[in-house]
Amino acid sequence: MPQLRLALNQIDSTVGDLAGNAESIVHWTRHAAAQGAHLIAFPEMVLTGYPVEDLALRSSFVEASRAALRALAARLADEGFGEIPVVVGYLDRSEKAQPRYGQPAGAPQNAAAVLHGGRVALTFAKHHLPNYGVFDEFRYFVPGDTMPVVRVHGVDVALAICEDLWQDGGRVPAARSAGAGLLLSINASPYEQDKDDTRLELVRKRAQEAGCTTAYLAMIGGQDELVFDGDSIVVDRDGEVIARAPQFAEGSVILDLDLPAASADAPTGRVDDGLAIDRVVLSEDPLPAYERELTGGYAQRLDDEEEVYSALVVGLRAYVAKNGFRSVVVGLSGGIDSALVAAIACDALGAENVHGISMPSKYSSGHSRDDAAELAHRTGLNFRTVSIEPMFDAFMGSLALTGLAEENLQSRLRGTTLMAVSNQEGHIVLAPGNKSELAVGYSTLYGDSVGAYGPIKDVYKSSVFRLAKWRNRAAEERGQTPPIPENSIAKPPSAELRPGQVDTDSLPDYDVLDRILELYVDRDRGKDAIVAAGHDEELVAKVLRLVDTAEYKRRQYPPGTKISAKGFGKDRRLPITNRWRETTTR
Repeated sequence: MPQLRLALNQIDSTVGDLAGNAESIVHWTRHAAAQGAHLIAFPEMVLTGYPVEDLALRSSFVEASRAALRALAARLADEGFGEIPVVVGYLDRSEKAQPRYGQPAGAPQNAAAVLHGGRVALTFAKHHLPNYGVFDEFRYFVPGDTMPVVRVHGVDVALAICEDLWQDGGRVPAARSAGAGLLLSINASPYEQDKDDTRLELVRKRAQEAGCTTAYLAMIGGQDELVFDGDSIVVDRDGEVIARAPQFAEGSVILDLDLPAASADAPTGRVDDGLAIDRVVLSEDPLPAYERELTGGYAQRLDDEEEVYSALVVGLRAYVAKNGFRSVVVGLSGGIDSALVAAIACDALGAENVHGISMPSKYSSGHSRDDAAELAHRTGLNFRTVSIEPMFDAFMGSLALTGLAEENLQSRLRGTTLMAVSNQEGHIVLAPGNKSELAVGYSTLYGDSVGAYGPIKDVYKSSVFRLAKWRNRAAEERGQTPPIPENSIAKPPSAELRPGQVDTDSLPDYDVLDRILELYVDRDRGKDAIVAAGHDEELVAKVLRLVDTAEYKRRQYPPGTKISAKGFGKDRRLPITNRWRETTTR
């Protein structure tokens, strides 16, 4: 059988950085070529970064993408890689009108190209466009209507982009009809927890449907709230795994494949879903037998807590670096949330780039002050104490606040202090709020919601405890000092804004609360369905009222790493002004 050495480059890219992304493509092409690769692939929209959002609507950016693609093809040839086909995702435009979608000629397309011989040898656009969750591709793009096939050393390779595999029909059955020996899909594919290896099962299923070896190449890194975990996969036509890349690690998977020879009378014309086969022949002659076979390797998936923690680290690191910052500041209360955020920041950026500030008031307990200092000692982050008591007394002398207003004043003074340090010293502020607090509105506007990024905004409180315990356990297993003080994990959660305050004064136990929130927020279950799942009706009604009335607060919270199927942000879009209540008598 003909042979092919395939290089899947699981790399990161930055939205809008055409020159930097092109440089990365050249670097990894150089690496793959040195390993003898015959076909080199890069992720979806790697040249422009993903997702580009409304940049797709700017013709100037579309044209810059097209020009960068042509320049990249020429540069690869100049550097001696012209005879190796390189598959690159980029932003293109339709050459013809798409009246079915109400789009004129020139409408943007999520596209990919095969670069060869110093030119763009083949282009195609994504056929299936996702329009759910964080995806708005129908807002921006028109679909492609071809079945691209490139013949490399006597093997027909069918090409697809991400959603082309996730939806039934289209290019997967078309690859079989076209007689392909390999189906190569390039993807961005954002990370989500608890998918139970849906990705692997998908690739296995599609390989069997396509009737050929299938390679699924995914992106890594982070872009705003999205994080990408890589986990590229290659399976044979029966769905058996040939190679699997690590999660959250940049690199190149290079492996040798034995593939069927292309037919001398390969199909032409239109196939499944009306897709027209667009076949380009780059090389007919098969390759000689390998002198040394490369297998690509197999990386086991991470355990659940390590996987989520890694996503949070990668998301924060990408946000800080890609926005031109180097250091962060976080308020350290001695509690579990700020402790976990600080640990994530130290792992993402290095402790020398993390600044923690303890901001005690007259209500702050001695153990909380000690726990904040202990965290700083364990991690090695920069630490200082700034008391807010003088500021608090000055405000109270002028305003004589009581109750909730007095409590929130303390939080806002801390937020102002953090922002002042941020402005003075150039760090960005990290907001320590978790998903449980954001859901029920237990986040003070312009107080603990202050920040440029919220690393755990999509992590429920019960998961915060699990992640903290995992991080300490992982440190112990490595012979290192656990970063989070045990007292921060063990003590009852409290905002410490009044004497003896604990969270359970006004909220149920977090394990109970989070199960209700998961049903309501993540799964869109109504009150009756949540009660039917075994929850107290009065408690459900209270929690749902809290969630419904806090939408305006969540809109003003900073972005943060998305790890769930439905995070607060682009996933969950509810009106602020809204009189519908699940608790209304019907």
